[in-house]
Amino acid sequence: MNIEIKKCNYEDLRNLQAIGIETFNDTFRHQNLSENMKAYLDRAFNLKQLEKELSNISSQFYFIYCNEDIGGYLKINIDDAQSEDMGKDSLEIERIYVKKNYQKQGLGKYLLNQALEIALECNKKKIWLGVWEKNEKAIAFYKKMGFIQAGAHSFYMGDEEQMDFIMIKHI
Repeated sequence: MNIEIKKCNYEDLRNLQAIGIETFNDTFRHQNLSENMKAYLDRAFNLKQLEKELSNISSQFYFIYCNEDIGGYLKINIDDAQSEDMGKDSLEIERIYVKKNYQKQGLGKYLLNQALEIALECNKKKIWLGVWEKNEKAIAFYKKMGFIQAGAHSFYMGDEEQMDFIMIKHI
């Protein structure tokens, strides 16, 4: 399998929207009300919102390609783009998703390593992320990769308040 990671740009906007909706829907639709899923997807993955996020110099998106097919993506934030104030020495992984048919092939690890590499290049001392308390598969993955739970914050799926664990890895 040929693996390649590429930084996204404006030409990738529609592919970013498509993979964002697909992977979020595949991951969470079976545990959430359809109207809450729709509200979140419409807000988070509309083209105007994604364009705004892509234009933020403190945020970056990356696609991971498997044999030239997009297999997943990563969004990182530094400085004031972080969704929580975790300090200037932190890098946030806001999104890390792998398509269903590419899971269990190590792509998540590649994407996580990409974030780690960027954090080191930017002289960050920790990487952090929020993960839904009911996403046991993801929590187990992050623990395996050296993250520890360090808190929690609210995440809104439509009008439903949910709890995300904040997990941190010191580097």
